[in-house]
Amino acid sequence: MMTALATVTAVTESKQGNVVELSCQQQSSCSHCSSKSSCGTGIVSKAVGNKSHKWALITQKKVKPGQMIEIGLPEKKLLQFASVVYLIPIVMLMLGGFLGESLFASGDGEGWVILSAFLCMAAGIWLARKLSEKMQQASEQAITLIRVLGDPVDIG
Repeated sequence: MMTALATVTAVTESKQGNVVELSCQQQSSCSHCSSKSSCGTGIVSKAVGNKSHKWALITQKKVKPGQMIEIGLPEKKLLQFASVVYLIPIVMLMLGGFLGESLFASGDGEGWVILSAFLCMAAGIWLARKLSEKMQQASEQAITLIRVLGDPVDIG
């Protein structure tokens, strides 16, 4: 199980328990790497900044807004999600190239082969987006509350 720290943003009561809305900062390991200034990923992460993710979960535990909690997500869900998002467009790109090569192999068909590959890749991106939306909803339901860490500390 992968774990992350999240901040409780809102709590509402329902029949199933407390519906807890969470905000979690995406962190990259680039800030700890020795080659962050010369690495392309480090430069991009510095330019883009930290991204905040929002989730909701249902729990029986009492929490209040502002508290830090530890949440868990099964690795299987993350691997499935990453596989869909990264592999489907690449496979579709290759299939489009092979399809274009078989259909337009004679003569000056190189442009058509490239167009076929990019159209299939675009279809793969669309398909990956649709599948990932469904998978995201399922993964949000798999998020579990591991422990409540406490209230944030104000330094100032």
